[in-house]
Amino acid sequence: MSLDASRVILGTYGQVYIGGKWQTNFNHLEATVELQKREINLAGDIWVRHKKGPMKGTGTMSGFKVTSDMIANGFEKFDIMSKLEDPDAYGFERIHLLNVMPDKLQLANWTAGEEVKEEITFTFEGYELLDPISAP
Repeated sequence: MSLDASRVILGTYGQVYIGGKWQTNFNHLEATVELQKREINLAGDIWVRHKKGPMKGTGTMSGFKVTSDMIANGFEKFDIMSKLEDPDAYGFERIHLLNVMPDKLQLANWTAGEEVKEEITFTFEGYELLDPISAP
């Protein structure tokens, strides 16, 4: 069976929530988790084995500057809720990023005659997959 192209999710419908408030100024969110594997060498075995180690969550959100909220929050931790809800998709997905902390604060970054863009890189310390999307 071939892919039903109408079921491909468009990022157009993505939403970012911080503290339960929709952040309409952000139009990009990326979050990844990296597993740090430990190499295990065993006697009499030519293969390097791997054991799961700690995980590290990193991400970026970007869009347009509308308020000074990110500067005012400083480096205090907060949660992010990512929501994808394309009306043609098989459902919607929410991912709750826990204990988000910015890597740096953008205090100023502007050019006359252009929109002021804002980009926040961050780390997080856990996530919850809520409302996963699955094909019927």
